[in-house]
Amino acid sequence: MPLPKLPTPITLTQIHQLVGGTIHGDEQTPISELASLSEATPQALTFIANDKALKLPQGFQAAAVLIHRHVPELPIPQIVVAHPLMAFAMVAQRLYVRPSAPRGIAEGITKGTGVTIGVDPSIWPFVTLGDRVTIGNRVTLYPGVFVGSDSKIGDDCVLYPNVVVREGCSLGARVIVHSGTVIGADGFGYVQHQGRHQKIPQLGSVVIEDDVELGANVTVDRATLGVTRIKQGTKVDNLVQVAHNVTVGEHCILVAQVGIAGSTTIGHHVIIGGQAGLSDHITIGDQVMIAAKAGVNRSVESNQIVGGAPALPRERALKVQGVIHHLPELNQQVRDLIERVETLEQSSRRTPTKARTTRRK
Repeated sequence: MPLPKLPTPITLTQIHQLVGGTIHGDEQTPISELASLSEATPQALTFIANDKALKLPQGFQAAAVLIHRHVPELPIPQIVVAHPLMAFAMVAQRLYVRPSAPRGIAEGITKGTGVTIGVDPSIWPFVTLGDRVTIGNRVTLYPGVFVGSDSKIGDDCVLYPNVVVREGCSLGARVIVHSGTVIGADGFGYVQHQGRHQKIPQLGSVVIEDDVELGANVTVDRATLGVTRIKQGTKVDNLVQVAHNVTVGEHCILVAQVGIAGSTTIGHHVIIGGQAGLSDHITIGDQVMIAAKAGVNRSVESNQIVGGAPALPRERALKVQGVIHHLPELNQQVRDLIERVETLEQSSRRTPTKARTTRRK
């Protein structure tokens, strides 16, 4: 795949005006591409986030670099900024423009009654809109998107191919949903009676607030009653399961294959590592960090870092993890100690006890 190209070449000065920092080198250096360190060309802007990344690949070349500190021995122009990756993202957001999707409404869509569509839509063939659906302004719906009756899609949303939004669900503004994601499937609710699982009707809905992004094949189940909610600014990676009546707070990060069981509440700015599992009916406080593969079976207070299964505070989890690697040796040491104790006890039983004599005065 070719490197992302800017619409027109720009100078290092123009980039500096956007990201700030300090320029070292030729301010008129032309930039026409954006690239990683390993793919950079003499026309590309790249970034070095920290000292660890200073070990450059063999044959490295670039027009200029966004960097965390000035490196005099690096023979290319540099812009020193506090957060090079953020600065690189700002350049990409502002200057790199994706080809816009064709606008309008295709002929091959299925539309129910009472549908409202805002201005400047891009609705591709094979999209299905149920009754009383509301579509905001500048919304893009790619082929295979299904929006159920009484659902709402906010302004500037993008739903990629084969996204499903079931009936009665709501997406705020600027929500991005990647292919294969299902919003509003039935929550996993059953009651056992006379040896059989009886389904509990899932009568609630899902609310996705502004600026949320859901990766591919994410599932957000509708509530049994009430709402399953993902609050504004939260970003969800691929293959994440959010169960019924869960609330995910503002600006959280949920990494791939996270599973959150029903009626759990997550605070704001929480980071959950890949493949972590959260039990039902617990509360995760604000600004908590949960390590990958953690098993969280109880509530966690705000500003904690936890890991392991079951999840423990980070320091204790690291100690437990360190001990696990030595379990075979520890097991052998325990066996050896048991044998030594048994040997001493047998030796003690074989040795006759000398009778004590009391000397009379």
